[in-house]
Amino acid sequence: MMHRVAKRLETTLLLSRQSLPRPARLYSTPSRKSNAPATATQQVPHSDYPSFFPSPSRSGENAAPQSFPADMETFLKSSPRYTLLPTPIPTSSSSPKNSTWLTDSATQDSLAVMDACLYQQFDVPRAKGIFDRLRRAGAANHVLDARMYNAFLEAYLSMANSKAGNDREFWLECAWELFRDMEEPGAIIAPSAGTYATMLLAWLQYGPDSPNHVPNCGVVEPSTILRNLKGREIPIENVVSDRIFSTSEEAAQIIKILSKAAADSGFHDVVNLLGQTEALGSHYQDIYADIPEATPVMRPKKKSSSTTSSNTESEEEQEPEHEVPFNLSNLRRHLANVCFARRVLPEDVIARQRLLEESVYDNAKERQKHETEMLEQLGLETANLRQPDLRRWMWDWHTRLQERLKEEIKNIEILERNKSDLWVQLFPYLSLVKPERLSLITIFEIMRLQGSGGVSEGMKTTRALITVGKAVESEYKTQICKKNNISLPTIGRVGDNGYFSNLGYNSLLERRIVAARHMSDGEAWTAAWTQATRAKVGSILVECLMDVAKVTRSATHKVTGEIISEVQPAFHHTYEHSRGQKLGVIRLNPAVSERLAKDSVRETVHARHLPMLVKPKPWLGLRRGGYMFSEVEAMRFKESIEQQNYFNHASELGNVELVYAGLDVLGSTPWKISRKVFDVVLQVWNSGEKLGKLPPAVFPDPEPVAPDGADIKLRTTYMQRMKGWMQAKANNHSDRCNVNYKIEIARTFLGDTIYFPHNIDFRGRAYPIPPHLNHIGDDLSRGLLVFAESKPLGERGLRWLKIHLSNLYGYDKANFDERVQFVHDHLEDIYDSATKPLDGNRWWTLADDPWQCLGACMELHAALTSENPTEYESCLPVHQDGTCNGLQHYAALGGDSRGAQQVNLSAGERPSDVYTYVGNMAEEAINRDIAKGEKYAAMLKGKITRKIVKQTVMTTVYGVTFIGAREQIERQLKLTKQFPEEEVWGASAYLAKVVLDCIGDLFTGAKDIQHWLTLCARLIAKAIPEERIPEALAEYRGRKKAKKVTNSKKKQELPAEFLRKEQMTSVVWTTPLGLPIVQPYRKPKRKQIVTSMQTVYISDPNSPAEVNALKQATAFPPNFIHSLDATHMMLTALECRTQGLTFAAVHDSYWTHACNIDEMSGIIRDTFIALHSSDVLKKLSDEFRERYRNYKIPLVSLHSGVLAKALKQSGARIVATAEQAKSLPSIAGILDISDTGNSSIEENIESPDLKALLVDLAEEREAARSTASAAAATADSDGDDAETQEDFDEDEEDWESPRVKAARVRKANEDLQAIELLGKFVSLVDILPPLPKKGDFKVEAIKASQYFFS
Repeated sequence: MMHRVAKRLETTLLLSRQSLPRPARLYSTPSRKSNAPATATQQVPHSDYPSFFPSPSRSGENAAPQSFPADMETFLKSSPRYTLLPTPIPTSSSSPKNSTWLTDSATQDSLAVMDACLYQQFDVPRAKGIFDRLRRAGAANHVLDARMYNAFLEAYLSMANSKAGNDREFWLECAWELFRDMEEPGAIIAPSAGTYATMLLAWLQYGPDSPNHVPNCGVVEPSTILRNLKGREIPIENVVSDRIFSTSEEAAQIIKILSKAAADSGFHDVVNLLGQTEALGSHYQDIYADIPEATPVMRPKKKSSSTTSSNTESEEEQEPEHEVPFNLSNLRRHLANVCFARRVLPEDVIARQRLLEESVYDNAKERQKHETEMLEQLGLETANLRQPDLRRWMWDWHTRLQERLKEEIKNIEILERNKSDLWVQLFPYLSLVKPERLSLITIFEIMRLQGSGGVSEGMKTTRALITVGKAVESEYKTQICKKNNISLPTIGRVGDNGYFSNLGYNSLLERRIVAARHMSDGEAWTAAWTQATRAKVGSILVECLMDVAKVTRSATHKVTGEIISEVQPAFHHTYEHSRGQKLGVIRLNPAVSERLAKDSVRETVHARHLPMLVKPKPWLGLRRGGYMFSEVEAMRFKESIEQQNYFNHASELGNVELVYAGLDVLGSTPWKISRKVFDVVLQVWNSGEKLGKLPPAVFPDPEPVAPDGADIKLRTTYMQRMKGWMQAKANNHSDRCNVNYKIEIARTFLGDTIYFPHNIDFRGRAYPIPPHLNHIGDDLSRGLLVFAESKPLGERGLRWLKIHLSNLYGYDKANFDERVQFVHDHLEDIYDSATKPLDGNRWWTLADDPWQCLGACMELHAALTSENPTEYESCLPVHQDGTCNGLQHYAALGGDSRGAQQVNLSAGERPSDVYTYVGNMAEEAINRDIAKGEKYAAMLKGKITRKIVKQTVMTTVYGVTFIGAREQIERQLKLTKQFPEEEVWGASAYLAKVVLDCIGDLFTGAKDIQHWLTLCARLIAKAIPEERIPEALAEYRGRKKAKKVTNSKKKQELPAEFLRKEQMTSVVWTTPLGLPIVQPYRKPKRKQIVTSMQTVYISDPNSPAEVNALKQATAFPPNFIHSLDATHMMLTALECRTQGLTFAAVHDSYWTHACNIDEMSGIIRDTFIALHSSDVLKKLSDEFRERYRNYKIPLVSLHSGVLAKALKQSGARIVATAEQAKSLPSIAGILDISDTGNSSIEENIESPDLKALLVDLAEEREAARSTASAAAATADSDGDDAETQEDFDEDEEDWESPRVKAARVRKANEDLQAIELLGKFVSLVDILPPLPKKGDFKVEAIKASQYFFS
């Protein structure tokens, strides 16, 4: 019976979710065993691939072909899903439009204070006052939501529970009044399931039937609540299972209250549903049905009235009936199953992950405390026997700091309560986390930040303060997340409809909406802190740490030999000058820095910086996914609230489902630590030897010797060498600290299956969230990591394993057969490396990637020495790398046959190597310069390697500048150690010029596209929304009038300056996967924040400034290409999941098992073809015309000679009448005179503000003309008159250099032109340049290229 009831309820609930199809990404059950051979069951359609791709075997003659290329191409060619938001307006404007999407810092601070005051009922009256002000103001309506209202309802109810007397009645009245406001027709915020659950609990605790009944508080009857709840179509089971109910008894009583109200109201369907819900809470079959469990506690079943009146004798003879009590957790678990239609996370599997995230600080504290106590018990606490150890120091700092913080927080509380008028109060924030945990957070974050931001043995003060403050905020939100204890889904596999069909995509969207709603209903409301608040909170904590943290340093006296000890601060605050600016830094004591490179650092790594032991939570929203409790974001924002708003809005519209799905696929790949490689790494590390790119324990390079005498040239050379030596020594120490983190993390997870949750940057590129050890890291990190699942190699897999080993060694530009032969020729070295990595000839250490090469040697040796090499179960990731992937995308976009040949898009017998090609061109140029006597040419002769020029060639099409190219080459020259330190700068400058000249016209197609992208971005950055123009003109006129009235002596705001401040439009575009990309480059607008340590200047993301037009233009080409390669990777990841392939990626390097390389190679080509068959540039142009169709460009912004020339060369034209052309001489080159009188120039003559403004500026125009004429006349008559020269000699203050005069004349002319062009605009879409002509290369040709990805 109960099974049928449960089945009916499950059916009812599923129908209420519209019988959603199986989700394409929320299933984890594989379609086959993970260790099954991959050669016979997984197919990819390669019917038109050349012979070097083996034909996929079929599981049966009638097997249906996969349809993903067709579905994918259809999806990519379909109309894109745009995310459109209004452009921000200048913060100086009085317009309220920004408040719709941007929360100003003051409002954000208010929200954060409300949140802090509500936590554990810290100061509910103050929170209520802020809340009421926000509601009355109306300007902050966009930040109000149901969860915030529910938080106040809960707080009012808690206050009623904790306060006695009249206060209880007051707080209950507040709760019922707020509830009635939410129920009003047209209310801004409507009630949710949590709202009704809270008010039903209030009725239960203080209603007429309660022993604590409070009359006259405006209660709403349960029947009314039920009627409203039913009218809003809120599932009643969600109300009953809400987190507000802390016990099962409360939920059971709510079911009875609602059942009675339903019966009285005649809602028989609700009565039945509530009965089924109660039954499920008592008898729901758990997912562990096959595991024996303890017998549940039974309670005597209550007798009905009819039973009570029966014969008492028969009752005594019968045994009392028992029933399983209603259990709220059972109901919640069932509802989670129904909502997601799959397994919830099993508690036994996630126990360690839960412990890892919950108690990272507690574990560290207990370990340090235990070690200290053991030393004291053993009598080793004396200074002579107790050697310095980082963990003991940290324990000592912790014990001192927590006491200091208790005292400091108490003093802050007293100060702020006595001065209630303080604008920002810190006590509410400092009280969110216990002092003991605040102490640990501060210590760990400061230790983790050492060496960051280019500061050796220290960190920038501003970064440290904000990071510590943010860590406190994260810890508070982690506590909230743990308190909610929401049942969460696992990541899964694709459904039958795939990812790219309409059914598959809609399935993703619907499932995510259901899951996100479930999580949202279960989460408590919290608010983000502003950067200023983080800095202020961090400054208190860091300053206290610096006061109490001490270390004892000992040294031997050079003369007496006596050991001298001194207690010194562990950290100190100082200033240094960097690029002409004074920079505050926090430095570590050298003793601390030294121990950090040697001792265990496991306790200094937070769980959010570690891999996970279970599959990450699927991404359901911006901050819903990844770690179980630690809050992380799906996108890494560059201090841009605009990016965040676009991503949130796109998520709400369902435009980024495939991005979420791709992140879930990447995060679900299981990894493990290679024990064989780890043992070798640990042995080398403990020896302190420099081997395999591991930095040595002792810096090996000798210190430069100071020259004798006072020769200036020798002293200068010595200083340069000494500076380089000090920097190299600091870098070696920093590298040691970095490697120490990696080794400790790897040691911690030995034997475990681990996962890396991923998120994306603003361009869509995916990155693992754990920063220290991941597969995107260096050679050591990649060498330590292998797939957790093994697959049989097969014949093809064995071949690919050999090719992979050859690639890792550096022999990667030969054809495949030659690479295999290379391995055969070095089998003896490979066996020696695998069996005697440190005691043999160490052949593997000569590889380009030594640690990965060692792992491959061990894997190949194990396979070849096994009984059957083709059946060997391999877990080593094998890579397929793109050839200068940015150039590959450019060649495909432009149909550039020559460029395609250079980057292996075209078929060839051998792989092309564009880096070697440019290197050879540079050698030829150097030989020519030697004949001319060029100093650096002779120095560089014969030393140009592929590696030296690689990065510069690769980034050329991304717009690298000469300065950037010089720095890239300088780093490579230093690594060769073939050049004196004082000559590296000059040699790198010379070689950078040579390399850039050699590249020249090598990639003409890419240059044309890059030029088009840059020009589009320049125009967009100068555009103003059409609806903003009248407002801006009115505000400008108002400022001018106010200046006249007040006779202000402030500098006159000219039209050109006014228009520049209105340039707020960022370049925004949509990737083929629907992700909106927003370029965050705006002019720096920093705000001064006074903290207890120093004054810091931080950017305020809530206060957008005008865009940086130059950065918007120069960054657009590389960002656009990066968004394309990110899209290609995501498409490949999704399709590999569909085909059952394990997949990982490092941007343009794709990894899978050796046996699946052929399948993945086909998928890589299919996804690339599908992507570039969708006419990417045409869709981008169409999007610009749609997104910016109502944007206008002031003509004054186009009169720049450089921009006008670029527009003319690109083919852009402005249609004007003959009369208009006369007044536009500065842009005559891009004007087309209309014979019909048509014009694309818009003059806002009808605007009354413009009319009045033009009249006001008429006088200024004449004055400007007079100024320009006078300045020119003065310049012409200057210089020849001897008397004038004598006058200048007598009064030098009035003298003006010719350059300054010329600039003044130019400025006066520009101001005059700006006045003449004021009010004249051209539509952005009318002046966008035409697309560059596409070449004859067909992207389908990559199917014939073996080395496209290899």
